[in-house]
Amino acid sequence: MNAPLRIVFFGTPEFAVPTLRALMASPHHVVLVVTQPDRPRGRGQKITAGPVRQCADAGSIPVVQPETLRDLEIRQHLEATRWDLGVVAAYGRLLPSWLLALPRLGLINVHASLLPRYRGASPIHHAVLHGDTETGVTIMRVVQALDAGAMLATAQVPIGPDETTEDVEARLATAGASLLVDTVNRLAEGPVDEVAQDDSAATYAPRIRKEDGRIDWLQSAEVIHNLIRGLTPWPRASTAGPRGRLILHASLVVPGTETGELPGTVLTGSPQEGLTVATGRGTLAVLALQSEGGRVLEAPVFLSGYPLPPGTRLGTT
Repeated sequence: MNAPLRIVFFGTPEFAVPTLRALMASPHHVVLVVTQPDRPRGRGQKITAGPVRQCADAGSIPVVQPETLRDLEIRQHLEATRWDLGVVAAYGRLLPSWLLALPRLGLINVHASLLPRYRGASPIHHAVLHGDTETGVTIMRVVQALDAGAMLATAQVPIGPDETTEDVEARLATAGASLLVDTVNRLAEGPVDEVAQDDSAATYAPRIRKEDGRIDWLQSAEVIHNLIRGLTPWPRASTAGPRGRLILHASLVVPGTETGELPGTVLTGSPQEGLTVATGRGTLAVLALQSEGGRVLEAPVFLSGYPLPPGTRLGTT
């Protein structure tokens, strides 16, 4: 390898931590970490450093936390920093054009999909929501257009039929970290082949909103199952129960079941039989849920204190 590269790392959430750790363990030098400001977190809403900030602090790497990259002070700081390459992993802010021109090797991004599929803020959620059986990571060149840069490397990752967004994200973060360091090593040796994306095949994964969790029981059991696992750990899928909102945490599609009942009708709702609900096509078994403000419980335990007798109609919230 030629001389190790000097890298500025841009990232914020847990997804970015494996990549930062892998870079810290590599021959290259992370000279600065740029991450979002500390935010209120947890039930007590205490101001707490984010995962990337904590990782950087543990490694004694300098950190800056600008509210916006339009800030003149952060621009001057980055212009005064000597760096060869920028690495981005779920930073959560748009990067201005002046920034892309600073390092001699530009900026590359760890994107959690097989581009050009699922450009945008929530690619993992959308892969699970759509019932995809495979996704992956792409190391791409950062350009001004949203996730449209040339691709330097890809790696495929399967999605199990009952895996949640949380499950898939953890495996993608690990795969992305390994692929990123391999790509940085190759960049240190010289130019790397870059493959242009097929813009005509691009699909988009807009940011998930809390209201996306409302269950429409007219949908099929499979679609609702994908919604429940796709919106785990946030914002969770929910429905209206007799005593307020019910938040569904785990489910199972019951094969070969057409009941003739109206969608949203409880078919079984006892500790002995568990909780099953009619949908627009097929039956959904709810395995774990909670009431608003309550604890997450397995369905038989939940039903021992919150009866949902057959015929109860569940609705949207």
